[in-house]
Amino acid sequence: MKKTFLEGAIASEFIAESIAKHQSKHSIGAHNIFLGQVRSDEIEGKQVTAIEYSAYEEMANEKLHEIRESAFEKFDLTCLHIYHSLGRVKVGEICFFVFVSAKRRMQVYEATEYLVNQVKEQVPIFGKEIFENEDFQWKVNS
Repeated sequence: MKKTFLEGAIASEFIAESIAKHQSKHSIGAHNIFLGQVRSDEIEGKQVTAIEYSAYEEMANEKLHEIRESAFEKFDLTCLHIYHSLGRVKVGEICFFVFVSAKRRMQVYEATEYLVNQVKEQVPIFGKEIFENEDFQWKVNS
């Protein structure tokens, strides 16, 4: 199974390296990237400053493997990568990175949307929204 979880924020250097590694794959004609960023929501007068992510990793990795396999069956993809943060990620930092490659552009658009939705709906990843005063509440995906 592929490594999915990274400790802390996903660095822009990591994203750039991922893109650069695919330049030598000459059968690829299109890439699409989704980047999820922690936003500074205001909830009941309190400002979110970070999200602390946790996961039931064994179950999450099994579910992510199933989602990957279904995406390769459903779309004509050359490559796909899914990365998600664990631990504390501050507002403005990247916490979710989906990178899809294929021969043609329509496949990457459709596959990216499918993958993001499947991960959000099915994978046991949990987020605690941390407020300025260090209070928290469990995040509900929308």
